[in-house]
Amino acid sequence: MKNINLTSTEISALWATYINDCASVCFLKHFSHHVQDAEIKPILKEALSIGESHIKAIKELFQQESFPVPKAFSDEDLNLSAPPLYTDLYALSYVYGMSRIGLISYGTMYSNIAREDVMDFFAQTLHQSAQLYRKSVNLMLSKGIYDRPPKIPYPESVTFVEKESYLNGWLGELRPLNAIELTEIFFNIERNYFGVLLLTGLLQVTKDEEIKKHLMNGKQLAEKQIKTFNNLLLNEELLGTVPVAMEVTTSTTSPFSDKLIMFTVNSLYSAGITTLGHSIAVSTRRDLSAQLSKYLTEVLSYGDDGVSIMIERGWLEQPPQAPNRRQLMHV
Repeated sequence: MKNINLTSTEISALWATYINDCASVCFLKHFSHHVQDAEIKPILKEALSIGESHIKAIKELFQQESFPVPKAFSDEDLNLSAPPLYTDLYALSYVYGMSRIGLISYGTMYSNIAREDVMDFFAQTLHQSAQLYRKSVNLMLSKGIYDRPPKIPYPESVTFVEKESYLNGWLGELRPLNAIELTEIFFNIERNYFGVLLLTGLLQVTKDEEIKKHLMNGKQLAEKQIKTFNNLLLNEELLGTVPVAMEVTTSTTSPFSDKLIMFTVNSLYSAGITTLGHSIAVSTRRDLSAQLSKYLTEVLSYGDDGVSIMIERGWLEQPPQAPNRRQLMHV
């Protein structure tokens, strides 16, 4: 196995996981330092331990391969003397949100790799994410903060689409949303609520005016999506998803560096791009796919703005890249 070099897909999976886990560990350390709820404390401890184990394993693998270890994030980006910025309930929802993202991203990574030791690592990360997801959902249910997706009656029989009007979204009578579309709408709402709460806290503690403006734009974009998708549900005579109680404290002292804040927000909007792209692919009602496409364009533009800020400040760590053959050949 030592004679088999890492492929580009294995490098990208390990590199991205290292960077993201270093950032996530900073948040988990902040949550764990302040948590009071005896039921939430163990799951935060477990999530933190898992993140730190990923960082250690990837660092050792990179060192064995004589591969440069990313700078990423560390305790230098964390101020544990700052008061809690979020309540314990938000800390729990953070574990839930990150485990959901982990299940999606680790599954994709696992399907793109072939070296056995790397496959073993991502098989473990998938299992750990699944366990954290299960525990966080069960705890959120017991705390009354998990908003279940809409329920629909079971169909009485198997049916097939008979008319192209099934795709209608602008003209004629709209068909009801199907179960697949309802799923996409629900989780887009949930993802944006998570983002609004995160950004509310970060806006309270960010002093840099350019970053504050960027965060406010992100919050407004998330709120706009929540309103649009909730209205879609209400128009179908379905209850819209409602936010849980505000889970942000009144602290104005930042626990995180501006670099970490920008990276975290940009990462969440990258996940949003993936989610919206998937939603477009599986939604067949034209008005829904058009609305999703509109927001995908807006989120892409917002992400570009964030990347520009990070580049200007020297905060964007460059992923490993292929050599420039034309430059090497002087052509």
